[in-house]
Amino acid sequence: MRKPTVVLGLGNPLMADEGIGIDLVERLAQEAGRYPTVEFIDAGTGGMSVLHRIEGRSKAILIDCAYMGEAPGTIRRFTPDEVRSTKVLAHQSLHEADLLRVLTLAEQLGQSPGQVVIFGIQPQVVEVRQGLSGVLFRRVEHYLAEIRSELEKSAG
Repeated sequence: MRKPTVVLGLGNPLMADEGIGIDLVERLAQEAGRYPTVEFIDAGTGGMSVLHRIEGRSKAILIDCAYMGEAPGTIRRFTPDEVRSTKVLAHQSLHEADLLRVLTLAEQLGQSPGQVVIFGIQPQVVEVRQGLSGVLFRRVEHYLAEIRSELEKSAG
């Protein structure tokens, strides 16, 4: 049976800070025992596979690198409607744009989770190399605390 909440880490770990979503979901998966109703998934660069991973869930939490025009390392919480209405992700990467299309398709097909939360993290370095920039690496615990707080809301 599928767990009611899913946390998807999106990105490309071969492109420095583009891998932040995957890095965080892997760390959270190590704590899965704390969250018996949550499934943690490395969703890579997204695409249509996201649709199948979120359908039928009560809640989906998506974590991704996002170009928001903020200081590098900034984390922000969005709903899909906030992203669409304010265009906060002004310079969307391909997988961010695809993600919005997939979420719209899920809504049209009646397969959207009851709640979708997107955590966007402003990158400092996006280039071919493994590992996070120092700015993002130093903030990993802060990011995890933000996401854990969201998970606690789901449990409560």
